[in-house]
Amino acid sequence: MNYKSKFGFGCMRLPQTDENDPTKIDQDLFNDMVDLYIEHGFNYFDTSYAYHNGVSEVAIRKAIVERYPRESYQICDKIPTWALTCEEDNDKYVNEMLERLGIEYFDVLLIHNINTPWFNLAENAKSFEYVKNMKEKGIAKRIGFSFHDKAELLEKVLEKYGDLLDVVQIQLNYLDWEDPSIESGKCYELCVKHGLDVIVMEPLKGGVLINSPDSIQDEFKKFNPDKSIASFALRFAASLDNVKIVLSGMRKMDDLVDNIDTFENFEVLSDEEHEFLKRMAKKLDENVAVPCSECGYCIDACPEMIPIPEYFTLYNISKNRPAEDIYRLYFDKLADEKVHAAECTYCGTCLDFCTQQIDIPEELEKVCEHFETGFSPYAGAP
Repeated sequence: MNYKSKFGFGCMRLPQTDENDPTKIDQDLFNDMVDLYIEHGFNYFDTSYAYHNGVSEVAIRKAIVERYPRESYQICDKIPTWALTCEEDNDKYVNEMLERLGIEYFDVLLIHNINTPWFNLAENAKSFEYVKNMKEKGIAKRIGFSFHDKAELLEKVLEKYGDLLDVVQIQLNYLDWEDPSIESGKCYELCVKHGLDVIVMEPLKGGVLINSPDSIQDEFKKFNPDKSIASFALRFAASLDNVKIVLSGMRKMDDLVDNIDTFENFEVLSDEEHEFLKRMAKKLDENVAVPCSECGYCIDACPEMIPIPEYFTLYNISKNRPAEDIYRLYFDKLADEKVHAAECTYCGTCLDFCTQQIDIPEELEKVCEHFETGFSPYAGAP
């Protein structure tokens, strides 16, 4: 099996010149990363109408479409399911996607983020029939959907539409493999049962697996000091036979170099490594307060524009590495400069957008309680 061909470039988290503005992509750095990626024989790029507020597709056009022959790369793009109000919307968004990218066809076209409420939107807009028609017209070479829900819904979708499709993109990593809220393992097995190829997203769970407590990082170093934590996660996903692409979102050149090394010198995960990752998953589960992947969909959905992932990141860090500067970031950079977590109105709009099935209002309340009552960052300040 050609494991090298499984390495895909995820374009949801591209390098930025302004970390607070997702539309400010560092195009020069992205171009350099694309060049290195292609130079080493890789060619699969994954994007969406929504990534970087629509600028991801434009960045791909500049870095790839305008600089490389069309047959030398593959592009996967996704229809914004949450924005569909009628059948005609499919065409409206797909035409805009093609225009942004500057291409005439997709190598893979997906219906984005099927979950319980958005499955209804996709059915009402006849999106499954639409992507089938796009394949018949040659506008999409392969078709499918990305999925963020439990196995029960996936089975329902595949029983109804599986015969029309080629691929399913699922969240899969060793932390979520047996997690009852994600059910990566069960979802993978359902795809295998229906004979569909699997594209893996969030193999690092938005950085949760690599930004782990020091005690867990020390265990990885002790187990194998020559391999990065990221390489274990990528190999866990890519070692599965029905997985055809493993996406990695990379903001730094060092991340790309490490991932290239992982796939150019690929080693199938051993039984001993599987057992080790099971132990690490259990420890991570005990240490991560909120399993946020920092996808950012909730921010756009929030009427108050609360920077939810940033609060959850600080909360996770402070629970494992208590330090005064973490609390100062909460009070000075988020609660003061941006929007306070306490501004949450419990409207629940964010819940449909959360790819990790997190009860966001409840967790924001815990964040407030933790920071507001647990520590005074200005105690003893000069």
